[in-house]
Amino acid sequence: MPNFIDRRLNPKDKSLGNRRRFLKRAREELKRTIKEQVKSGKIADVDDKHSVPMPAKDTSEPSFQNFSGSGQRDFVLPGNKEFTAGDRIPKQGSGGGGKGGGAGTGESEDDFRFVLSREEVLDLFFEDLELPDMVKLNLKEAVAYKPRRAGLTTSGAPSNINVARTMRNSYGRRIALHRPKRKTLETIEAEIDRLESLPSTPENRKRIDALREELEKLERRLKTIPYVDPVDIRFNRFQPQPLPNASAVMFCLMDVSSSMGEREKDLAKRFFVLLHLFLKRRYDRIDIVFIRHTHEAGEVDEETFFYSTQSGGTVVSTALEEMQHIIRERYPSNEWNIYAAQASDGDNIAGDSERCTAMLNEELMHLCQYYAYVEIIDERETEIFGTTENGTSLWRAYCTVADKWPNFQMTRIARPAEIYPVFRRLFSRQPTTTR
Repeated sequence: MPNFIDRRLNPKDKSLGNRRRFLKRAREELKRTIKEQVKSGKIADVDDKHSVPMPAKDTSEPSFQNFSGSGQRDFVLPGNKEFTAGDRIPKQGSGGGGKGGGAGTGESEDDFRFVLSREEVLDLFFEDLELPDMVKLNLKEAVAYKPRRAGLTTSGAPSNINVARTMRNSYGRRIALHRPKRKTLETIEAEIDRLESLPSTPENRKRIDALREELEKLERRLKTIPYVDPVDIRFNRFQPQPLPNASAVMFCLMDVSSSMGEREKDLAKRFFVLLHLFLKRRYDRIDIVFIRHTHEAGEVDEETFFYSTQSGGTVVSTALEEMQHIIRERYPSNEWNIYAAQASDGDNIAGDSERCTAMLNEELMHLCQYYAYVEIIDERETEIFGTTENGTSLWRAYCTVADKWPNFQMTRIARPAEIYPVFRRLFSRQPTTTR
């Protein structure tokens, strides 16, 4: 079984190992505190560092102590003139003698404050959320692969030979086995030719014989130790890597008509900010399409979607038409997982809500994996619209869609504190089902 050792350096002035152990131990408390801070603060502040108070009792290190009621212990105590064995000694001091005593007396211990980085906050915040039904049925068995370099191997196709590593191995082997160099043999041959050109003497013949014997020995060694041996050859190894084939697109549809006041627009933007952070943090391959609509709709960039002050009449079906057009142009449903989130105050021109229902039932809900509708209502309308039967014309029309399609969800928001609970309800992790 392989052992993996993380040899990365710890951040400056921090103990990465201790930090991870603390996060693991205090995970539930940190998640609860983060959620409370988001409910009472700004949604945009989620994408920032957070200072989280932790009870001091949860940060103390474990320690071992002797149990006072067992064991045998010997004490050497100074003598006294007032008490004998068995006397009860009155408690010293009065009022506020310990931690958390009365006002102005005693001592107390503040809660420990732990600073979470941006990445740690988002990991805790979106830990158990996901887009429902992420993978298309027709993509489950159609898996594409692409080769990926995975080191070297001693066997393979000739076209995959790693020349650099092969020659490095060959050079090391020739040095270790003392394979003679061709230049050495040429030097000996030149010396023999020089000696043969000189007058024949016993010393020259003896020298020539010795050089020829050495030359034969080196030639035999040269033939025995090849320049490149099969043991030197290394091949590039390629391992098939599955390609992610479940791409997703999220359509964000927001009503910015004149019926949407500043409070309604602020709540809608808070919801979409939270959705944007969630998608970018949890998914690598996802497109986000922003659509704003009044009596006409259009695709806009992120800056315009959140900060533009456009206003006008209300025709909700224009946003659905724009979504249909973009799907046909760029996001074929057989290749993309399509999601949509819509926010509106429910006001719509007469007769258009029925048109929206027809568009959803006839086409869009066949293409979408999931569709979430959030209606922004006034706080005073919370009691009036307490049941799903009551509401605006758009709400009543969408109720018929929700009854027909289980992947269509709708809810209402009246206060900033309701945004996060509603978001979790819409995008909570679904149980795995076999379809």
